[in-house]
Amino acid sequence: MALKILDQCINCDVCEPECPNDAISAGEPIYVIDPAKCTECVGHFDVPQCQEVCPVECIALDTLFQESKEVLMEKYQRLKILKI
Repeated sequence: MALKILDQCINCDVCEPECPNDAISAGEPIYVIDPAKCTECVGHFDVPQCQEVCPVECIALDTLFQESKEVLMEKYQRLKILKI
C-alpha cells in the first residue's frame, strides 16, 4: 500500500526530505504523498522513513492503494530506472 498523510499533519517539513522516492510534497493545506511514487520505502529501508520521523504520527496506510511487498518492489525497480 501507499501511505497517506492525515489531517493531523502540522506541516513540520520533516517527512519530505526523508522520502527516497520524492513522493512527498507540500500540498494545500498539508503535505501529500504521491501513491504512484510511494513504495513504503521498500527497496530502500526496512520501514517507511516518513513514519519514523513524523512527530505527530499522522502517516498511515492508504487503503485505496493496496499493494503487496512484491508489487511495491516492482514499483521501486521502475522508479529506479526512471531516475537514471
